[in-house]
Amino acid sequence: MSAGPIRLSEAAHTALRPATAARITGGFWAARRRVNAEVSVAQGPDRLERAGNLANLRAAAGAEAARSGFRGDFPFQDSDVHKWLEAASWRLADGGEGPAEEELSRQVERLAGLVAAAQAEDGYLQTYYQLGPDARRWAEPHWGHELYCAGHLLQAAVAHHRATGRDGLLAVAVRCADLVDATFGPGKDETVCGHPEIETALVELYRETGERRYLELAGHFVDRRGRGSLGDGPPEGSPGPRPGAPYWQDHVPVREATAVTGHAVRQLYLLAGAADVAAETGDTGLRDALVRLWEDMAATKTYLTGGVGSRHELESFGDAYELPPDRAYAETCAAVAAIHFGWRMALLTGEARYSDLVERTLFNGFASGVSLDGERWLYVNPLHVREDDEHRKAATGDQNTHRTPWFRCACCPPNVMRLLASLPHYMASGDAEGLQLHQYASGSYEAGGGAVRVGTGYPWEGRIAVVVDAAPRDADWTLSLRIPHWARTYEATVGGEPVAERAEDGWLRLRRRWRPGETVVLSLALDPRLTRPDPRVDGVRGCAAIERGPLVYCLERPDQPAGLRLDDIALAPGAALSAEHRPELLGGVTVITSRAQCRPVARDGWWPYRDGGTGSRGGAGGADVGSGGEADGADVGSGGEADGAEVPEPVRVTAIPYYAWANREPGAMRVWLPVQDPPG
Repeated sequence: MSAGPIRLSEAAHTALRPATAARITGGFWAARRRVNAEVSVAQGPDRLERAGNLANLRAAAGAEAARSGFRGDFPFQDSDVHKWLEAASWRLADGGEGPAEEELSRQVERLAGLVAAAQAEDGYLQTYYQLGPDARRWAEPHWGHELYCAGHLLQAAVAHHRATGRDGLLAVAVRCADLVDATFGPGKDETVCGHPEIETALVELYRETGERRYLELAGHFVDRRGRGSLGDGPPEGSPGPRPGAPYWQDHVPVREATAVTGHAVRQLYLLAGAADVAAETGDTGLRDALVRLWEDMAATKTYLTGGVGSRHELESFGDAYELPPDRAYAETCAAVAAIHFGWRMALLTGEARYSDLVERTLFNGFASGVSLDGERWLYVNPLHVREDDEHRKAATGDQNTHRTPWFRCACCPPNVMRLLASLPHYMASGDAEGLQLHQYASGSYEAGGGAVRVGTGYPWEGRIAVVVDAAPRDADWTLSLRIPHWARTYEATVGGEPVAERAEDGWLRLRRRWRPGETVVLSLALDPRLTRPDPRVDGVRGCAAIERGPLVYCLERPDQPAGLRLDDIALAPGAALSAEHRPELLGGVTVITSRAQCRPVARDGWWPYRDGGTGSRGGAGGADVGSGGEADGADVGSGGEADGAEVPEPVRVTAIPYYAWANREPGAMRVWLPVQDPPG
């Protein structure tokens, strides 16, 4: 892949630039991308046909009865087509020849032709309003999603142009962007769209065409948000709810904001667009605000899986440390948006921490969004499904806990498709000094005046071999390897000899005069580990999670002894964690086994609370809190008979990678597990 979603201008103010060529050739991500190409992307046109998206385009083009009615429940149905076109274009950018590639190319041109035919003469394109009997353009900025759909059209067109070299869809995007520019901006309509997306798309169209008006309009949209054009919602009596200004980030300007808030996808699409604006303008004030907001998100509002958005209500961020595992929304689209934002911040600043979080999100909160066979999807990604959660397990809506072939609101599937199709773009970068490897996947990467080949069994194995294929002959050149935040220890060699350099700020920088064929071997310790939460994350206080390398693990019912309820399990203190690779399980995974305690609680009582003592010494009560004094006759939390619990029984439990859950029968799942108090 010689082109990707971000192609910085020559004048960009960033620390790093994306690789000029990148290809993933084997291993974990190659397998996931193969399924994405052969199954998910290939099925896209059929899914869009069944959902009515393509019928809407044909109707707008006059090929079907234009007044037969808009098909679908949401005004943004067109965006699913645009995202599929982007995904398919990045798939074509991978190259390859054969019947599958030829068929995909035909489908891409067919759908691109539909989009072009549906566009109005002045450049407008949104079938919901084109087909509506009384709909008015630009009249519903809160819920109309017109600029949101336009943004996805622009991104699809840029991808198509970079992948194929053809101008047809790009011309459609330029006409649309020119209409948007003629309609919105200083001295024109200064409203912003209820769903950000146009900002990042306009910047990329500027990069593709060189037309600076698009960059300036993107900057205008970023700076207009927070000025009250959306307010709490539509005027009283108008269609649509009034969720409040923070929902669409219209309560405070981006530059003044101190916390991420509101609808998680909207927030992160906005910040990704703002990062693009900062990259092209060198706006340090905007950059400082982005750093501040990323830090708030990472430190106080991100799940262990990298997922974001803790509230089902409004699909939104919660308060700081409000991260309940069972009610996690953690929308798959929000994971995509977090990766987009994080990668832009990595390029903007050169700091490894952004790629650290991108890695965590990729392997966990993002990868869980699509089934291993590429045919079924999760809209939300909880970290705990209870044994008795029959309501959610039986639900038929988008927000259930079993995978679905498609959604009524199908924003997530094509979003996953486009990120997987463009994934090589997120692996490496370059600067004047050399090449940086942000993520580890077998493949070849060119950047910073050099080229490397990577071979690794990551994330199952910690050995990463990097062969320097090309570097400046008569000058020092730096190969930088990201040392993950989770890595307790690592070793590195060049030509079999240990290196003297040590990692600084998450980067192991190896600077020297390289000979073609020299090999660097980075070995990361992949010992299983227990992770405990910040005590302010009260939803999982007293619990621990199992991790290995970049992977978060979970317990799922099919892997446990028969009859064992996950809600009765507590990890045994000090129990060893053992790793074992099982190539036949879930496409080949390393599982973690450990000794645990089963504490089945008697459920014949009518009251779920118990006496915990008076909290005072002596006197009439005479019981210590947690001491199990004579007043109550049992240790609080010990599982004694007084609290209705049976004696804990030792069991051995098996944990699988979180991304692989919900690929078998529906059932209970847990990431965070209580830790059994040691006997005292």
